Amino acid sequence: MPELLTSQQAKYLRQLAHSLKPLVLIGKNGLTDEVLDSVDAALESHELIKVKFIEYKEKEQKNKIIDTICDQAHCFRAGMIGHTAILYRPARKKSRRKIHLPV
Repeated sequence: MPELLTSQQAKYLRQLAHSLKPLVLIGKNGLTDEVLDSVDAALESHELIKVKFIEYKEKEQKNKIIDTICDQAHCFRAGMIGHTAILYRPARKKSRRKIHLPV
């Protein structure tokens, strides 16, 4: 797994995510163990997901939560558009990977 996504790779992932619906919603309870479990499960089966913030309007708060999710779930932030973050984590088994990043 690469250390960071290149800008080209992040752009590619944002394009792929355009048609996706958010799979994880973060509400007034914020970042709970259940939210982290949901993110982990969604990334395991989809590799690329959207996380939507329902209650949080402050960009700083959203960035802090997404940074924590990325640390805990060992994933990458491909982008943040409004109240929606795009997260990516390649499947652990190479044979199960659906997304192949440009080099």
